[in-house]
Amino acid sequence: MKYRWDKKYLHWGITAFFVLAAAIIFYYLTFHMDKVSDTFSRFITVCAPIIMGLVIAYLITPICSFFEHYFLIPLYKKFKFDPTNLKTQKKIRAFAIILTYILTFYLLYVFFSIVLKEIISSIQSIILQFPVYATTVENWANRRLTKYPEIESAVNSMLNTYSEELNDWLNTSVLPQINTIVKEVSLSLLSVVKALWNLIIGFIISIYVLFSKERFAGQGKKIIYALTNEAKANDIISDLRFANRTFGAYISGKIIDSIIIGVLCFIFMNILNINYPVLISVVVGVTNIIPFFGPFLGGVPCALLVTVINPVAGIKFIILIVLLQQFDGNVLGPKILGDSTGLSSFWVVFSITIFGAYWGILGMAIGVPIFACIYAAIKRKVNNNLKAKGLTYSTKEYMNLDKIENSQMFQLSEDQVKNSRKKSLSKKKLIDDDD
Repeated sequence: MKYRWDKKYLHWGITAFFVLAAAIIFYYLTFHMDKVSDTFSRFITVCAPIIMGLVIAYLITPICSFFEHYFLIPLYKKFKFDPTNLKTQKKIRAFAIILTYILTFYLLYVFFSIVLKEIISSIQSIILQFPVYATTVENWANRRLTKYPEIESAVNSMLNTYSEELNDWLNTSVLPQINTIVKEVSLSLLSVVKALWNLIIGFIISIYVLFSKERFAGQGKKIIYALTNEAKANDIISDLRFANRTFGAYISGKIIDSIIIGVLCFIFMNILNINYPVLISVVVGVTNIIPFFGPFLGGVPCALLVTVINPVAGIKFIILIVLLQQFDGNVLGPKILGDSTGLSSFWVVFSITIFGAYWGILGMAIGVPIFACIYAAIKRKVNNNLKAKGLTYSTKEYMNLDKIENSQMFQLSEDQVKNSRKKSLSKKKLIDDDD
């Protein structure tokens, strides 16, 4: 007797299997999250060279494309070569990659030979002159405190208390752990060496990525169309293109913006005769990549350093930083970046806070474009659903909306809006009175 499969029971069996598998996965993720996190961390560590290669390739692709489309292809056409020929295209791509890396390594050489040299010299000078700066601050504080004996006694008492606590902490916590500290420093040096090795491997991988970027893009599209229907695949590819435009425009624009701010800071610090212009300008420029919080992260420590050395110069520097940030926020930033993310100020702060909490400084730097992509995907989904229901997706139409019946939108009248505001204010007053 031939056995016949019942599709209904087969369907229920497969469904039960997936439900059971999902329950097991949920249980494991809930009670063994540390193991999952360790496995994921090890996977990221193993893939670090590949990730670095992809990031490097993504960052230098605009330079490679510039050499290819605006320099090499016109040059080949001028000498009567066919740029559509496959062998010619490979030669053009190879020369473009070579020129890109020559320019990249030259810029790195300039940075390390000039800028980094000045930064190291400035740090050494600060370390050597630190006792002098500390004495200057101490003398200034003593002169001010002698005029107020009560404050002087309170400050001395506080210093004595905290100095004793500091000594106890050094003797009981730091000194017994000196071997551990040495071990951690050694591991940090090994981590630096490993990171440099990963960077070298990443550069090699980036060459292969640049050579075959169109092929990789084609393979990705093929997989998307194979796994989903045409409409869904078109939406996914559209979202990926938007993410690419957002990341490219934001990151390149932010780097250019930060370089300009750093250069302007260096020029004006030399004009105002403020100490350590190279070191401080690099700090200001690098931290300026972080939106909103960047000026505080870079400006406050630098202002304290300049003020310790020379209080008058510190005041000049604070005024300079405020003016530079106003210029950047109101003129330079909008001119370079435009509306590359499409986010309001609230969502910018929200994305920096959330991603910064999980990924630190890196999250604060790239959190805005990542959230912009998530925001755009949700917005597109919501708008498509509203459009399918025959409703408008203009937010203004929903601000004073009362109800929707049979796809007909009924707005609140001006009197109703005023009454609702009065009711909310009266409720707030009652709550305040209850408090």
